[in-house]
Parts: sequence; C-alpha cells; structure tokens
Amino acid sequence: MTDRQDDYPDPREEDIMAGDRRISRPDSSMPDWYIPDASYRPIPIAWFAAAVLIQTVAISMIFFVFVAKSGWFTILLAGVASLGILHWSWDRGIGRAGTGWRSATIIVMAIQFLLICIGVSDRL
Repeated sequence: MTDRQDDYPDPREEDIMAGDRRISRPDSSMPDWYIPDASYRPIPIAWFAAAVLIQTVAISMIFFVFVAKSGWFTILLAGVASLGILHWSWDRGIGRAGTGWRSATIIVMAIQFLLICIGVSDRL
C-alpha cells in the first residue's frame, strides 16, 4: 500500500493535473475553477449599483427627514449628497470605466435627483 502512495504527487508540494487541467495547487488545494490564476478585476456594474443604491437611500432619507423644511433646503442637501456620491464613485472606478457606464451613472443619478425635485416642488 505504501508503494501506491508514492505514485501519487503530494498536493502540498506540487500541482495535481488531470490531463491539461490543474485540479489543485500547492497553495490552496482547491480546483482552479474556484480560484483562477487571474487577479481581481472589479467590474463597473458594482460601482454603478453602489452609486445608485447609496444615492437612493441618502436622498430618500434627506427627503423624509426634512419634509417640514423648505423645498429649496431639501434640493440643496440632495444635490450636495448626489454630487458627493458621484465624486466618490468616480474616484472609486467609474471614472475609468467605459463611456456607457459613466453616462449611465450620471443619467440615473440625475433622474433620481430630478424625482426628489419633483417631490418637493409643492414646498417651494
């Protein structure tokens, strides 16, 4: 039985191969389809979704917290929050993404801001 164990490679010391496909690596002992040999590459949809969701929460909170205040005050705070979130997202990676992602981020954030403006229009 010990002779057969010597025939198999030790996964702690070398790659285990199945044909041309690596089954495990010495550093992880996990199949390479779970841990690819590529570095992490963030995707623009994550930055886009984060910007849109954070803006939705932030300007909705501003709208409801300052419901008794002047509409101009709510518009000003929502605008500052929206620009801050856009700047944060731009630095985070949207600014380096494709033109479509940059445009979509600006358009969707502008539409959400316009919805707040419409919502406070009776308080102007």
